[in-house]
Amino acid sequence: MNVLQTEKAPGAIGPYSQGYEVNGILYLSGQIPVDPVTGTVPEGIAAQAEQSCKNVAAILESAGSSLDKVFKTTCFLADMGDFAAFNEVYARYFTSKPARSCVAVKALPKGVLCEIEAIAVKA
Repeated sequence: MNVLQTEKAPGAIGPYSQGYEVNGILYLSGQIPVDPVTGTVPEGIAAQAEQSCKNVAAILESAGSSLDKVFKTTCFLADMGDFAAFNEVYARYFTSKPARSCVAVKALPKGVLCEIEAIAVKA
């Protein structure tokens, strides 16, 4: 098992890692829309979805993979009313249309509006 770590995505805010590689499969922890450089969260669901997607992409890239190698995501929304706007951004990044679950949750860390976790192949 190899721990995934890059400074191009926000560091863990708890006792967990950005992800793991196990037998060529990458398991990414959920990525909230924190800018890894400034530590800030953008306003609105579209900007937050964009940053979460960028954070996922950065971790995948650091592990030698990419968004087109993702085969499963789980998406968390603070408000299912944001579903359409979230999907519009998500579709631009996850063009291979991986299997996905998307659920509404009561709250997310730092009061963000979305979080994305992913599973991908390395090669």
